[in-house]
Amino acid sequence: MNPRFPWPDERLIKAAQDGDVTSLTTVVMESQPHVRKFALSLCASPQDAEDAAQEALITLYRKIGTLRATGALASWMFRIVRNECLRQVRLLLSRGNEAPTEPEAGAGEFAQPSAEDAVLHRLEAERIAAAVGALPLDQRQVLIMRDVQGLPGRTVADALGLSNAAMKSRLHRARAALRDSLTAPADPLVAGDTRP
Repeated sequence: MNPRFPWPDERLIKAAQDGDVTSLTTVVMESQPHVRKFALSLCASPQDAEDAAQEALITLYRKIGTLRATGALASWMFRIVRNECLRQVRLLLSRGNEAPTEPEAGAGEFAQPSAEDAVLHRLEAERIAAAVGALPLDQRQVLIMRDVQGLPGRTVADALGLSNAAMKSRLHRARAALRDSLTAPADPLVAGDTRP
């Protein structure tokens, strides 16, 4: 914990949960540096981190009453930030998978995927997002900026303060790690085997 920016104490959090607006504002302000730091460590870019931190702080402001234990504020906020970063990755991945399509002549509506296909697609997107989220930060940033956001290599290298060779090396390692993660055998419990 950063001694310069301590987390709000439990009395302040309790007062905020009880509806004291001044306490709630203080809790949000004192949580902000921690939330931003965590978002920067998880998200692909500083802009994504800013968006995730803002969403987490808005959730804190709106839903502090749902926090069960005042001592759990830090872990609650970190989960919110992590989920927001993963949501952003899923959104980018789903946008990247959407190919522009032209409607056929005379076609009134696009065919809707079956419920089973939709669930399988969502599960696959979550699996990919989790694998991307598990990459080390330096690899995750390069992979998302280059492969998901589609930025040119030189732009990615410049944005991260890397040489082009260093950016390519990180991207290669990230792709290899992601490929290994996605081709590894699934955990039997995840695949539906409920045996102990």
